Amino acid sequence: MKKPTKKKDLELEVSARAHYDDPAFYTDTYSTRIEDIAYYVDLALAHGKRLGRMPRVLEYGAGNGRISVPLARHGISVTCVDWSKPMLGDLKDRLRREPKEVRTRVKIVHGDMREVRLDQTFDLVFCPFNTALHLYVREDVEAFFAGVKSHLAPDGTFVSDLSVPLAEDLARDPSEAHRVPKFEYPGVGMVKYREYFDYDRARQVLFVAMEFSPVDTAHEEFSTPLSHRQFYPQEWEALLHYNGFTVTGLFGDFAAGPFDRQSDVMIWHAQISRKKR
Repeated sequence: MKKPTKKKDLELEVSARAHYDDPAFYTDTYSTRIEDIAYYVDLALAHGKRLGRMPRVLEYGAGNGRISVPLARHGISVTCVDWSKPMLGDLKDRLRREPKEVRTRVKIVHGDMREVRLDQTFDLVFCPFNTALHLYVREDVEAFFAGVKSHLAPDGTFVSDLSVPLAEDLARDPSEAHRVPKFEYPGVGMVKYREYFDYDRARQVLFVAMEFSPVDTAHEEFSTPLSHRQFYPQEWEALLHYNGFTVTGLFGDFAAGPFDRQSDVMIWHAQISRKKR
């Protein structure tokens, strides 16, 4: 993830990072999300076959290694960039339990994805699982894309996957709770869970308030905010184009299926444009 936006917006500053302050909950929440892991691993291995060697990978929003650790297990060197110290701390803990050959393939960089500049280029640059939705304004996007271009090898590929804005989520009544069954929250116990959706049309930001009510009264209720910029497909394609990229692929699922009106995810492959505009 990136560090909070530089604009004086407390709401965004808090909601950009809060979801990543608890690595244990994050890990449990997305434990069944595995299709994208296989996609990125297979993509990197296929790229390596074309190169005749293992590719060098840069991952933005690496978090606690959900994707980068499997990449390293497959023999791929990966540089992990993230702003969240709790998530990177958990990544370090995970790596301590891995064999030495896996640990040595992972380099950890604490930094803002808009600002990090490394003296190295990579064959593949990944920005997975809605990491780009923390780029809230045009200047954020431009700074991020400039960094991607500085890190991408001449024939390298930049891959990003983003959720497609869903009309039903954006149209929700912000005072109406969406409830799910009780579940076990790490370190807390059973909790009742509800979430509220509040879409800011002016900023194109969807604010989600996740509220937890522990069944055990020894724990007080708590909440976690999350904010996601909403990028529409045509908008993201235009941002890539006007920031010097050529789209080389667009898919609607992690089986590389076509992107169509039913897709709820968009997976973009792009390379640095060779034609000067």
